[in-house]
Amino acid sequence: MPYSLIDIGVVQRNAHKSLPNRVVGTVRAVLKEIQDDREQDHELAVSVWAQTDPDMSEQDIEMALLLKAADIVGRVKTSLERSDRPVGPP
Repeated sequence: MPYSLIDIGVVQRNAHKSLPNRVVGTVRAVLKEIQDDREQDHELAVSVWAQTDPDMSEQDIEMALLLKAADIVGRVKTSLERSDRPVGPP
């Protein structure tokens, strides 16, 4: 069953409480699953962090969080697609 990422965005972020130059946040990602001509959306909340420096803009920080989340979502998609494959001979 194919899964596709249809939406991703930072929903919350803030400075880490004890580690300087680190931002933590939550990214919302929506995967669409197509199975037997039916579509179903799956909403994921991904906790992420990014190392920052004082020269980074707000957009740079948001992009760093999105890239971390996109990597995690990509691994989740791969795992889901592997688990959907039939086991054994065709």
